[in-house]
Amino acid sequence: MFYDPTFVLLIPALLLALWAQIMVQSRFSEYSRVRSRIGMTGSELARFILDAAGLYDVRIEYVPGTLTDHYDPIHKVVRLSQATYNSDSIAALGVVAHEIGHAIQHATKYAPIVIRNAIAPIAQFSSNLAWVFFIIGIITGALGLAKFGILLFIAVVLFSIITLPVEFDASRRAVKILERNLMMPKEELKGVKAVLSAAAMTYVAATLMSIMQLLRMVLIARSRD
Repeated sequence: MFYDPTFVLLIPALLLALWAQIMVQSRFSEYSRVRSRIGMTGSELARFILDAAGLYDVRIEYVPGTLTDHYDPIHKVVRLSQATYNSDSIAALGVVAHEIGHAIQHATKYAPIVIRNAIAPIAQFSSNLAWVFFIIGIITGALGLAKFGILLFIAVVLFSIITLPVEFDASRRAVKILERNLMMPKEELKGVKAVLSAAAMTYVAATLMSIMQLLRMVLIARSRD
């Protein structure tokens, strides 16, 4: 099983994931060295956009690490990494605006993010147990268990798919805010788009990987049926 030829299905997703990660690091590093003429740090930009959108109850917190930025919809907190919190670079402001985009999605009940947040607990549960049931089922010949593992993994795939419009929309909102609300120059917006498009490809790669894994599970189960 561990040397099953269906493993080749994962190669395109692995290559895409590697390429996307290299591009994210490269573009973020490049535009982290270019200061924006907006004159705000990441945390200042976050507070400005949140207040402009009437989201006074959303807090901003510092978290260690690089590109660990994220929006927590449960606690209504935008957490900014050490690479963006006090930085006024083009890369940092683009990432911050993207996370604020998620906060605005949440506040306006943007349909895909509502669906994603609803199925997130199910997807997390399924990701932890899907392979356990699947592998036990294949090893013992209990194909019912293996098929149950496949059903659990479908939730993981659905979560990955619904994440795509959420991430792409947050980036679109980020560019729109920086362009219209803060009048960011076009050459700076080009850098923001470069960083965010590279980041978006990591989600595309993750989705492709989950789909290929699901297909692989189905093929392996059928070969033992």
